[in-house]
Amino acid sequence: MAKKKVNPSSKENSNPKTVNLQPHTEDSTGQMMTTNQGVKINDDQNSLKAGDRGPTLMEDFIFREKMTHFDHERIPERIVHARGSGAHGIFELYESMRRYTKADFLQTTGQQTPVFVRFSTVAGSRGSTDLARDVRGFAVKFYTQQGNFDLVGNNMPVFFIQDAHKFPDVVHAVKPEPHNEMPQAASAHDTFWDFIALMPESTHMIMWLMSDRAIPRSYRMMEGFGVHTFRFVNDQNESHFVKFHWKPLLGVHSVAWDEAQKISGKDPDFHRRDLWESIEKGIYPEYELGVQIIPEKDEHNFDFDLLDPTKLIPEELVPVQRIGKLTLNRNPDNFFAETEQVAFHIGHVVPGIDFTNDPLLQGRLFSYTDTQLIRLGGPNFHEIPINRPIVPIHNNQRDGFMRQQINKGRVSYNPNSLGGGCPFQAKMTEGGFTSFSEKIDAHKVRQRSSSFFDHFSQAKLFYNSQSNPEKAHMIDAFSFELGKVETVAIRQRMLRILAKVDKGLAAKVAWNLGLHVPSDKDIAEPLNQSIPADGKPEDFQPVIKEPSLKASAALSMANTLKDSIKGRKIAILVADGVDNASVESMLSALSNEGAVGELIAPRFGLVESSGDAQLVADKSLLTTASVFYDAVFVPGGANSVAFLEADADAVHFLDEAYRHCKVIAADPDAMQVLRATRFGRKFPEVVTADTPVEAGIIVNSNRPQLEQEFITAVSQHRVWEREDERKVPA
Repeated sequence: MAKKKVNPSSKENSNPKTVNLQPHTEDSTGQMMTTNQGVKINDDQNSLKAGDRGPTLMEDFIFREKMTHFDHERIPERIVHARGSGAHGIFELYESMRRYTKADFLQTTGQQTPVFVRFSTVAGSRGSTDLARDVRGFAVKFYTQQGNFDLVGNNMPVFFIQDAHKFPDVVHAVKPEPHNEMPQAASAHDTFWDFIALMPESTHMIMWLMSDRAIPRSYRMMEGFGVHTFRFVNDQNESHFVKFHWKPLLGVHSVAWDEAQKISGKDPDFHRRDLWESIEKGIYPEYELGVQIIPEKDEHNFDFDLLDPTKLIPEELVPVQRIGKLTLNRNPDNFFAETEQVAFHIGHVVPGIDFTNDPLLQGRLFSYTDTQLIRLGGPNFHEIPINRPIVPIHNNQRDGFMRQQINKGRVSYNPNSLGGGCPFQAKMTEGGFTSFSEKIDAHKVRQRSSSFFDHFSQAKLFYNSQSNPEKAHMIDAFSFELGKVETVAIRQRMLRILAKVDKGLAAKVAWNLGLHVPSDKDIAEPLNQSIPADGKPEDFQPVIKEPSLKASAALSMANTLKDSIKGRKIAILVADGVDNASVESMLSALSNEGAVGELIAPRFGLVESSGDAQLVADKSLLTTASVFYDAVFVPGGANSVAFLEADADAVHFLDEAYRHCKVIAADPDAMQVLRATRFGRKFPEVVTADTPVEAGIIVNSNRPQLEQEFITAVSQHRVWEREDERKVPA
């Protein structure tokens, strides 16, 4: 299917939501200062006093307004997803979904819908790091002609729990422990793993959390999932189940765990800075919206329950149809007013999109409204500019904290005759929302379906689908996290869980923890979990079975897109005497591919090149590190090469890049810099195009070939097989 290309306009009035925000947007450039009531201020430096050394007067309304507003500037942060970053954009439809849904924004090919997207970490506070091992939020607000639709998702397709009743428990467990408020933005502590080891339904999700998906390279290279199974409902009131996916056009990529820890110390804003700078440079993040559609009649044709939020639908069973593209093309004007105050709600749906009986989804329908009432000051959070739909609002809801809409007339009830019956109820033929008529005939019970009791088959499928480097990273992640757990019994209990997924995985983690591998008897022993007082333990034990698929290619990042270096950052190490032609040629080649090259020198300022040209260093070795870059290039130039070879920081920069499996390229006369590193001591004395050094190390005297080989290698993201040598000092 030919995909239409989104060409985001730079004109401010091209986006209906931008127009919607304009009345609330102020630019103070060239303007006089005023109070909040519009009174001009002629002294903003001094409070009103009784004499120049006397007391401040209560009548100083200018001071009191300023200080009162300052005292109340902070609002409660989100309980989860507190640390976030957002952007405006456009969604353009490739393929009409009219057959499945009457949702207006999914009807006409080429139709554009304004959106606001917020990415986030889950566990940490607003001041935590972007690079924590954590789930990432991926929430999209569509400003459609039928009202707002919020697709509130994560970068992982499943969740920890099956019923929202357990949501406070999993959050309490992963948050800092209440007796000492530690650790921040980390799951590597006793209370979290105590909960996980007692909740076998969390096993699939914990495999994702311990994978490289939990430490993405950037928000631009991260998948998104709606997690729940929703419904599409068409004009004939026919229902199809649907799963939502966001597929990044740059592929799905991660950082190394050691790298993530270093980035957290050097730049905890790494992800939000990457998103902001990419948009400012016109390197717009792009994602395709995919859907998995299942006819109502096929609901029970799988060996798992479609309503179970701890399960995914393998793409081999139901392919993902890519139906449109999301392009993020504008940064917010004000972080607080937009990114911090945006209010997402899983219950914000439009006609044609409806809910299922997923018990986690049902609980979230309550939670979001309750949260916004507290966090944003009352029932009128929808009137904050970033939350307003682009269509008019007409109803009989009135008053409350921070009411902004001014409703005319004497009538605020329905039905009425004094107001002519207005506002009218929409007829179904006029596009009004109507819930899908699903037949339900059941007793009120506090229990879950036996179809929810398979907790391990998809966890096995996920682990079996990983590449060898990805499996090694998961073993390291489990070993690190459980190594932080002080209670040995919790570690042992978790090993029993892992053994039900893969005995080899459990054995390797046990070895790293200095514990015994669970025996077959231990593995077979029933797992502890909460049993209702009137329940039989055997009725609540997990079902142990093999997955129907041996592996799913879509679950491994090794199979993701690797044909672009767009938006990648490349470090170019330079010093006085560098070969100017080599630098300029590489910068041009990278720019042509949409990548960004930055000159890194021992110090800031001008760098004298061998051709008498002056280059300007973008960063110095004192203020940056290899962890901020995707690859490294060392150009030639006798003096530059000699200087870098003798510079310990430059050598460390290369050793660290090598350790993190990054591609390194060099001009042939720069080989002496590479040989000064730990990894370069084994390199041959003479290197030619016919005798390559090793995978991911590119040296070639033919400049066009060098550049092309470098670009091709960087597009593969990392040279993960290099890790087999374990561990390169850096």
